[in-house]
Amino acid sequence: MSSKTRIVKVGSVLVGGGHRPPVQTMWKAPLSPDGLGAVAERVRVLAGLGCGILRFSTPDMQQAELLGALASMVDIPLVADVHFDWRIALRCMDFPIAKIRVNPGNIGEPWKLEEVAAKAADKGVPIRIGVNAGSLPVDLKDEPDRANAIVAAAEREVAALDALGFADIIVSMKASGVEETIRANRLFSERFDIPLHIGVTEAGPLVQGCVRSAVAIHTLLAEGIGDTIRVSLSDEPENEVIAGSEIVALGTGRRESADIVSCPRCGRAGFDTHAFVERWRDRIYSIRRPITVAVMGCVVNGPGEARHADIGITGAGDKVIIFRKGEIVRTCTPETADTVFGEELARL
Repeated sequence: MSSKTRIVKVGSVLVGGGHRPPVQTMWKAPLSPDGLGAVAERVRVLAGLGCGILRFSTPDMQQAELLGALASMVDIPLVADVHFDWRIALRCMDFPIAKIRVNPGNIGEPWKLEEVAAKAADKGVPIRIGVNAGSLPVDLKDEPDRANAIVAAAEREVAALDALGFADIIVSMKASGVEETIRANRLFSERFDIPLHIGVTEAGPLVQGCVRSAVAIHTLLAEGIGDTIRVSLSDEPENEVIAGSEIVALGTGRRESADIVSCPRCGRAGFDTHAFVERWRDRIYSIRRPITVAVMGCVVNGPGEARHADIGITGAGDKVIIFRKGEIVRTCTPETADTVFGEELARL
């Protein structure tokens, strides 16, 4: 989130120049002609949860056509992830695609990259250069310092677009190792004013992936490095967005959505916090205001410990308590708890 980086416009989203880093995720399956309506609805849910930019793998012309159709159905900026075939990138830019992700090194002959850059400039579409530690150029694969190798690969790709006079660039340099990822982005940020997309690639399943991503991304954001992020999980995109939004809020001190505080539950529990959070998670996180919602399991951890919360819920015996700033405002039965909580939430 460095104010020293240039600003790149991705659809309606500004990346770089000190703007709050937008959270990204990537769609997890191929698009199908009869499934675009359902995809569009889920994309709206992701946007509500805080997803600012959404990327789609685009391996062939059919996927390019479907992505183009989807782009006209949703408001969130969509990114086409293209490898090897420059014609796919060219076709994607016939639609309102907000960004193209390529590796110039695998596009092929220089004239192919020139065509892509020329059309991108004409359409006002930025290009993201993506470098991963696992797919380095042959001559850099055995480099003992992989962070240096990652940066060297990124510099080559930047130079190829610089030679064409194309400067509307975002760069990502990712490894599955936290330290390599941090060092590569530090090195690059010292040399360039190009906005950085940061994250740990192939970070793993939910728990491990969140931990690795949080350590790497928060470290970089705290140093003023990183202009957009993705938490890459072997999990659903909703969890990537929620994790990413939390990391950005903590790393920048700029929360733009609701925060859930919930106890882990124990033998004292008089209220099922796990089930309640699961039911209400998406609705609460879709509130685009920095309020705090407490979901507590018993009176010990109820209104007293969560007195800072704008609204909270807990249980005691056969009663459920709704409270605000530590003061009880409603009591109800477990059967009516969701309804009553929804009524009080709507009053905030």
